[in-house]
Amino acid sequence: MTSGLLFRFRSPVGVAALTTAVLAAAVVTGNLALPGQATAQAQPRAVGTELGDCDAGKVCLWAKPSFEGKRLTYELAKAGTESCVRLPGGFAADAYANRTGRPVTTYQSAECATTGEFDTHPGGSWTPESGYQVRAFKIWEH
Repeated sequence: MTSGLLFRFRSPVGVAALTTAVLAAAVVTGNLALPGQATAQAQPRAVGTELGDCDAGKVCLWAKPSFEGKRLTYELAKAGTESCVRLPGGFAADAYANRTGRPVTTYQSAECATTGEFDTHPGGSWTPESGYQVRAFKIWEH
């Protein structure tokens, strides 16, 4: 049955009908503004989660999801670039924010090893809940 639906929408008439239906639904639900309408651009965030306190130019890490618990902050002048910054004393982060203008890679490994989980986050990104315990990070040049 699915292939029949896909076949119908491959024709120009089917594509036009689908496009019209999707656009109409977007206007009705408020997900699309018509020309001349004002739109508010909200910063993406998880449902029910407020962004944690993290100043511009810093990397901030929280012990608990949703930017809760103990917070550590680092700035470029002290962390340096392309060097592994190990989080102190068994601290592991479950939420973090990259307020630097550079990419930051977070690592599950305390030695920044790529054998564990790791992800690179662009400047200005907020992660309310990590998929792994972050034990180290690197700030990259660009």
